[in-house]
Amino acid sequence: MLDLNELLAATIVFVGSHFLLAGPPLRGLLVDRLGQRGFRLLYSLVAAVTLVWMVKAYVQAPYLAIWAATSLLAWVPLLAMPFAFILMVAGLTSPSPTAVGAEAVALTADPAPGMLRITRHPFLWGTALWAISHIIAIGDLASLIMMGGILVLSLVGMRRIDRKREAQLGAGWGPVRLTTSVVPFQALAEGRTTMDWSGIGAWRIALGLALYLIFLILHPYIFGVTAVPW
Repeated sequence: MLDLNELLAATIVFVGSHFLLAGPPLRGLLVDRLGQRGFRLLYSLVAAVTLVWMVKAYVQAPYLAIWAATSLLAWVPLLAMPFAFILMVAGLTSPSPTAVGAEAVALTADPAPGMLRITRHPFLWGTALWAISHIIAIGDLASLIMMGGILVLSLVGMRRIDRKREAQLGAGWGPVRLTTSVVPFQALAEGRTTMDWSGIGAWRIALGLALYLIFLILHPYIFGVTAVPW
């Protein structure tokens, strides 16, 4: 149970530090003291250290089942993670007004290219999909703690980013809000935008799938258990 306590503490620190550092009071103070570059370096360092601590605590945590982890449920992340990796790759490599330091993209001729036509938060939906699929498949308390924390960070993060961009950009945020959606495919379904396959790029899809295969191979070495259900 001590290991679960450590996991709970690590997850709270990981999620809480993201919200705390990104919040207006502390962020403004740190930017004044460190500058934008220094703040981003500190933010990245804290995120990396707390992530490593959380994963380490998760690997060492005891398995306390909440529901049966069947071989059928094990297929859920196996099928979901290729899409999660594609979303995360697209989120990290696409010009986006929701990315850190890229607010000016909202004022360009095409403020929502590629994957942003599907959702303006592709990276966070990728991490949310990763968390949900693993919660379903594993069904234990440790996974619910860590994956649940990541899920909260992802979903709440989308709302916080939107509010921050609206406050920063004012009317400049309007075109992005009108032609994109938080919920995947909503803007497309409502006819507020069109699919931009060229903006997504085949290379992003290929890179996402390649990273998926790499993580599939490394999964037993990182987490101590295979990701394939056979």
